[in-house]
Amino acid sequence: MTELATLSRSAIDARRLSIGFLNWAHALDHYVMLIYPTVVLALALGGERDYAELIALGTGSFVAFGVFSLPAGWLADRWSRRNMMLLFFLGSSASLLAAGLAPNLVALTVALCALGMFAAIYHPVGTTMVLGAAVRRGRSVAFNGVCGNLGAALAAGITAALIEWLGWRGAFLAPAAVLLATGAIYAYLVPDDRIETGSRSHAADVPLAPWRAAALFGLFVLVALAAGLVFNTISVALPKIVDERLGGDVPLLAVGGLATAVFMCGALAQLTVGRLVERWPAHLLLAAVALLQLGGLLWAANARGPMLVVALALTMAAIYAQVTVNDLVIARYTADAWRGRVYAVRYFLTFLVSGAAVSAIAFFYARGGFDLILWTTAGVALAFAAACLAIAALVRDVESARIAPAE
Repeated sequence: MTELATLSRSAIDARRLSIGFLNWAHALDHYVMLIYPTVVLALALGGERDYAELIALGTGSFVAFGVFSLPAGWLADRWSRRNMMLLFFLGSSASLLAAGLAPNLVALTVALCALGMFAAIYHPVGTTMVLGAAVRRGRSVAFNGVCGNLGAALAAGITAALIEWLGWRGAFLAPAAVLLATGAIYAYLVPDDRIETGSRSHAADVPLAPWRAAALFGLFVLVALAAGLVFNTISVALPKIVDERLGGDVPLLAVGGLATAVFMCGALAQLTVGRLVERWPAHLLLAAVALLQLGGLLWAANARGPMLVVALALTMAAIYAQVTVNDLVIARYTADAWRGRVYAVRYFLTFLVSGAAVSAIAFFYARGGFDLILWTTAGVALAFAAACLAIAALVRDVESARIAPAE
């Protein structure tokens, strides 16, 4: 009998409601973090300061986005995941309100840092809650990832439209109202889970010996660092890679369209891998996706013209697919009571290297252009693939014993 068959209608509806809020929150999370990079263009055009100085004011926001994932995950496991998500909605709303009403650039910087702090709650807490509420984990985690991608993809366009209609302050105030309303509805419809917190399972879906669990955690640290570097390097550099290496005099609009199409391949890959993980062991699928990512980067490093777009599409599909499978593998070997803290470490490391990725692009581009950037990124992807293969080897015996027929 499946888990779905054992649940009452009210329990199924409660899970779906929770996942619906979490999917919406994921889209909002990525959206709010990308408001300022568009707002800064309006500030620069308005003569407030030059672009280089203004964009630097957002650095603290992205640092906080990584750093505060650690206490967020710990508090969620020790206190209440539902209340932490409520804090995400209300705290992000208050931060956006402060940014929209900021009287000077110092106040705006402080508001952006606060926004990064509250936005950091989502990934360690929301991912854990999706996994806990999902009946079909693969599909639920994959669709949740797509929601986050859509939030990031739509942020620039919606923010630009809001600036056109309401001014740059309105670009902060409008989403502040949306988050406040969402938080109020969430508080009313989703019950407190503090009673449940003390009864969470301390046993993983697949228990591991202490030495094996410690080795797995070490490998996941390497995976998080390598994945963050590859993801952020390719995501940030993608439009310029297409512009320089596609060939011919390609209009800027076409470059943007091709870059968007490549990103959409990542969203489709997440949906696909969400189905595949229901049929194939997650640890083997992670290893396969890691090798596909490495192959795509090696191909992109050697490609020019139309085949470059194909190589980048393959690479982006693998990059986004590994995010989904990575979350599922962690969930399989981590007890529910500890998942918030484990995901906190994972996202802390992944987001922490985002700044390093941007600096690396500037450093390597000045010394060897995108040839050097892509080959260096492929080297990082090789380390990622090696770690994923090591994970598959580490859990192979345990997984084999679980499916072996009884004698």
